[in-house]
Amino acid sequence: MPVGSAKFGLFAAAGGGGVTGAGYFGGGFVQWARTATVDKFAFSDDSRTTLGTGLSAAVLSVVGMANSGTAGYFGGGNTLTTTVDKFAFSDDSRTTLGTGLSSAAYGGAGMADSGTAGYFALGYTGTIVDTVDKFAFSDDSRTTLGTGLSSSRYQSGGMANSGTAGYFGGGDTGTRVDTVDKFAFADDSRTTLGTGLTAAIAELAGMANSGTAGYFGGGSTGGTQSTVDKFAFADDSRTTLGTGLSSARYELAGMANSGTAGYFGGGSTGTYVATVDKFAFADDSRTTLGTGLTTGTINLAAMANGNIE
Repeated sequence: MPVGSAKFGLFAAAGGGGVTGAGYFGGGFVQWARTATVDKFAFSDDSRTTLGTGLSAAVLSVVGMANSGTAGYFGGGNTLTTTVDKFAFSDDSRTTLGTGLSSAAYGGAGMADSGTAGYFALGYTGTIVDTVDKFAFSDDSRTTLGTGLSSSRYQSGGMANSGTAGYFGGGDTGTRVDTVDKFAFADDSRTTLGTGLTAAIAELAGMANSGTAGYFGGGSTGGTQSTVDKFAFADDSRTTLGTGLSSARYELAGMANSGTAGYFGGGSTGTYVATVDKFAFADDSRTTLGTGLTTGTINLAAMANGNIE
């Protein structure tokens, strides 16, 4: 099943300097049922609460991104919908945008230039597409980029270096790919990295330490993966972490607290898991949270209200 990658506000979010904030995992599929649940993890102690108000509908293969310090967004999902739900970080209240996605879609990816705009690569709209919708954070108005992805695909991951560029990696065009497309926030122009992912992979997730590096983790190459690829923003060079995810899994989601740590949560190992792995940006060491998601979930999305470096 397609992943709602996350990705996530300035990589899945990042936020006004000094904000402690929290990360959110929303929607997905839990043992034969779609869910509207949104779990919130406080970055101060990684404690989890579940929002009283979840998504406006139970949905899987949803996509997330955020304007840190202000609001986070979950868009699209299966079955095909144009809905974009907005959660105000001040009180976690939910509204639904009057203008949703340009087409009903699921299985896309999201990332954002915090303070300016968020981007959803739509994924699947009845056919696989290369479309990228852009939402201006000043008024939530939507435009569609003249240049979309370098190929039509879904089940990608997304992450971003806020203020500079966003990245969509991997996915399925009918065949899995290792492609990483980069969108410069100055003019939304697209280039494709000379070095892609370590393998052709779909159903992965992304998150980032804005100003330093972005990470793509997990996914399926035909076999489930625990690999985490790291891209240095200084030159877009790729390395692969010595320590990957705590278990090989796909259909997971990612978000991060820039400057501190990134998180990959949920997914399938063959069994739906509630696991949330945390990677400390200081040394890329991995720990696994004592409290994971409220239940094992696949095809979920994530976004965060964290720090901008």
